[in-house]
Amino acid sequence: MMDTYVRFLYEFLSVFFSGIGMIFGGIVNGFIQMFNPKNYIYTIEFYKNDFSGPEWVAVGFAVLLLVVILGLIVLLIYFLAKKYIKFRKTLVEQESMLEEIGQLNKTVKDLVEEKEKILAMKVSQLGLKPGEEAEITNEEEVTGDEEQDPDKINLDNVRFSKLHAIDVAYKGYTVQKYNNDFTLEQLVELFRNFAASKLKLYYTTEMIRLFISALSATKLVILQGISGTGKTSLAYAWGKFIKRDAIIASVQPSWRDRTELFGYFNEFTKKFNETEVLKGLYEANYTDDVYVTVLDEMNIARVEYYFAEMLSILEMPSRDEWIVELVPSVWDTDPVLLKGGKLQIPGNMWYIGTINNDDSTFAVTDKVYDRAMPIDINDKGQVFEPIDTEAMNINSSYLESLFAQAKENHPLSEEMQHKIDEMDDYVIKHFRIAFGNRIVKQMKDFVATFVECGGKEVDGVDYYIARKILRKFEQLNLAYIRDEIDGFIEYLDKEFGKENFNECKDYLTRLKKLV
Repeated sequence: MMDTYVRFLYEFLSVFFSGIGMIFGGIVNGFIQMFNPKNYIYTIEFYKNDFSGPEWVAVGFAVLLLVVILGLIVLLIYFLAKKYIKFRKTLVEQESMLEEIGQLNKTVKDLVEEKEKILAMKVSQLGLKPGEEAEITNEEEVTGDEEQDPDKINLDNVRFSKLHAIDVAYKGYTVQKYNNDFTLEQLVELFRNFAASKLKLYYTTEMIRLFISALSATKLVILQGISGTGKTSLAYAWGKFIKRDAIIASVQPSWRDRTELFGYFNEFTKKFNETEVLKGLYEANYTDDVYVTVLDEMNIARVEYYFAEMLSILEMPSRDEWIVELVPSVWDTDPVLLKGGKLQIPGNMWYIGTINNDDSTFAVTDKVYDRAMPIDINDKGQVFEPIDTEAMNINSSYLESLFAQAKENHPLSEEMQHKIDEMDDYVIKHFRIAFGNRIVKQMKDFVATFVECGGKEVDGVDYYIARKILRKFEQLNLAYIRDEIDGFIEYLDKEFGKENFNECKDYLTRLKKLV
């Protein structure tokens, strides 16, 4: 009975497998049939006596076409085989790499175990049990409240070497008071004359006035324009003038996240890779001096990627909330001002970004522009005979007190506020763009300082709206709003006078030419 079932199973399954054999046999026979020249020659021999002259031409064309088709089939098979071999080679290489990574991980594990054994031996030499040493270390990592003398810390266990060096340099430091007594209008001329007399950099009074006003309105100032007009030089000159050289961070196309600014902890070396920007931020916490970080060519990478966290932090109303976490854990050898692995972003640090407007850079998004104050530098300053002026130390607290006083002395006039509100309604109606609360607040701060620096209220409002509001028009369909632009220029002439609001009118005229 069992023999009968075996025969049945054999015959039953043979139906399936013979079918598979026939499929592959058919494919093989098909290829043999296609590439067998005897079959083609036999057919031609059979019909050759019946062909006329024109028909032989058609036969030649059919033979040529068939050769091309067969050639293409051969090439297709070749490329598929080549791709398969390459794919297999990649898999083998990946498997080899994974094996190598596994070996490296095993080696690292062995090294860590060996390190722990050595540490245990050292602890036992001190008369402690390994478990007791670990318990003390863990407690210190959790609290991290006790400050150690920087001079007595073992440098082998320091992961922030640059910040530790600052702790040593500023040990016992007392914040310096420079007894500043200048006004903002005097500051404009002092800086302008210093840049010309000491650095041979020439800027107009209007440009310096805009620069100082921008510093009062936001912590992020953007200097933009064509290459070679002195954008980076202006930030560099400001650092020289305040006797605190600007920290130059040359932005690279590869910048993707915050580690480019703050650095990162290397798990293999157990050291923190500190940047010059981080070093400047840490040092600024010790003093009341004015500091500046320059993000040179900031839009060569996407600003909203690497500067996103800073934008959010600087937006917070209370400076007590200006905190960035550098490391999740705490070591007892961490820098003095690093509390719980977190660093306070100092209020005496300003950030100046330079932007070249060309095809090789990324467009700066509204998220960045709305929080910054852009200043256009498209013309080189004219040479003038300056008054010889020395650099000067400036207390950040004094400079900010001047900014606060300017806001009290020069609030936006009721007439100007009314005109701005009407303009807001006009822009919403005709262009579907609104000013926004953040922009209005920033404008009031900017204009107040602009007037305190010696400028006119209407000129300050004009410049701010041209750079912060009208810039948004570029995102619209210019062909669609072309006729609306003419009407808006007429509106500005009517509301503010033909002699005023030239920045806005010039911008709208240039925008119209792009259509």
